[in-house]
Amino acid sequence: MNEWPNGWSGDQNGNRYGYGSGSAEPEGARAMPQVRRDAGPGYQRHEPPMPASMSPRRGATVPPQQSQGYDDSYDDGYNTGQVYGGGRGRGGGGYDDDYGPAGRGRPRPRWGKRIKWTVITLVAVLAVTSVATYFWADGKLRRKVDLSKVIDRPETGDGTNYLIVGSDSREGMTAEQKRKLHTGSAEGKRTDSMMILHDGSNGPTLISLPRDSDVEIPTFVGSDSGKKYPGTGRHTKLNAAYAEDGPELLVRTVEYNTKLHIDHYVEIGFAGFANIVDAIGGVEMDLPKAIKDKDSGADFPAGKQTLNGQQALAYVRTRHAFAQQDLDRTKNQQKFLATLASQTATPATVLNPFKLYPTMGAGLDTLVVDKDMSLWSLGEMFFAMKGVTGGEGKSMNMPVSGSNGGNLVWDKAKLRQLVQQLNNDEKVTVSGN
Repeated sequence: MNEWPNGWSGDQNGNRYGYGSGSAEPEGARAMPQVRRDAGPGYQRHEPPMPASMSPRRGATVPPQQSQGYDDSYDDGYNTGQVYGGGRGRGGGGYDDDYGPAGRGRPRPRWGKRIKWTVITLVAVLAVTSVATYFWADGKLRRKVDLSKVIDRPETGDGTNYLIVGSDSREGMTAEQKRKLHTGSAEGKRTDSMMILHDGSNGPTLISLPRDSDVEIPTFVGSDSGKKYPGTGRHTKLNAAYAEDGPELLVRTVEYNTKLHIDHYVEIGFAGFANIVDAIGGVEMDLPKAIKDKDSGADFPAGKQTLNGQQALAYVRTRHAFAQQDLDRTKNQQKFLATLASQTATPATVLNPFKLYPTMGAGLDTLVVDKDMSLWSLGEMFFAMKGVTGGEGKSMNMPVSGSNGGNLVWDKAKLRQLVQQLNNDEKVTVSGN
């Protein structure tokens, strides 16, 4: 006898579905082929779709069940067809857009938002770090040189001209440091090296000015007194101008004798130079021949080697070991400074805060610049120095025609041609010594 209303029946084994079934399987785990929703997303049975008139999706209703001796108030869900929702619900076999495979209850990761917020966070951190680093470095710059005190200046040409000075200042050095670095204990400070770096559209040009160059001291205004000192035609060595009245008179003397406008002034002392080299872990140099000089403390074999701060200072100060002394020394200074800049401006230093900040701190603590110098201009100078050995640059000594009583005399014809090329930002074709 069929106990189900309207001809509904159980399975082939005589088991009844619904309330009161004798099967050991829970009702929720068994499927009723007769009670289904219309074939749709997630529906896995291979049966023809229900007639349109019977489809719950089209508004038809499932015939109500008659009570078979149990509580009619119990709603088992069969009469609406909701037990086996085959579409987007979590109880069926479909796929839920918000939770992934139905029934797992695990939200899909929103990678787009995660990536977006990660990028925003990184940009914000980099921006804050960059701004903080800028103000930290800018506060360390010692802007002491006032170029407005320099009188009767040449006209400004194309490109930017930096006067880079290495002084023998022993400021802040202990007696042990002076002994170790072979600096001696002389009071005050003098120029140990002087270079003009031109940064233009045809590549950088680095020109060394021998400290024994014969120059005329022109009319100038005292940097401290403000008093005007008329020129008398007096000639002396270039480094004596610095010793007489400091950076301002040195700039005035260089401009007067070259007719080249100096835009910025940069000076570094012994201690700062050595500290920068140590901060980047030394500078690798390839020396063509052995060098030994008891006055500077240099004692290097030929070949590739890494120089620490003490050794680097001895290398750039050595002159007694060379036949042309100061002229040969300036060539080594150019080579070393360009190599130092090249090895400092690497990802290993720039992207490593444990090397970048000590390197910047070591240089900025002892660097003296003009009052108009910005960090941007200083950075441009640094990369121009790097470019000197990058293939697009040129390094040379000031052209010399001879000497008079120990002072080196500049070649005036070549000097005029050189200055003209620099002012017009042309490729330098003049050769130096």
